[in-house]
Amino acid sequence: MILIMTFLKYFAIPLLVIAVAAIYWFVSYEAAGSVMLLVFGFAMAVMGWILVPTFGDVGPTAPVDPDWQEDPDWQERRG
Repeated sequence: MILIMTFLKYFAIPLLVIAVAAIYWFVSYEAAGSVMLLVFGFAMAVMGWILVPTFGDVGPTAPVDPDWQEDPDWQERRG
C-alpha cells in the first residue's frame, strides 16, 4: 500500500497531464499541442522520479568553530 501511495504522490499530476494530452488529441486532432502536453507530462514524471525524493536532503554542512567570536563592532564598520 505504501508503494502505491508513493507512486501516486510522485506521478499523479504527470499522469493527469498525459491523460489531458490524450483527450486533447481525440477532441482536436491538433498534433503540436498534444505533443507539448505529452512532453510536459513526461518531464514532470522524470522530475518526480529523480528529483523529488531528494528534496529533503540537506547535504554536508561546514563544521562549527567553537573559538569563533562575532565582532561586536561589525555594524558600525559596515557603514
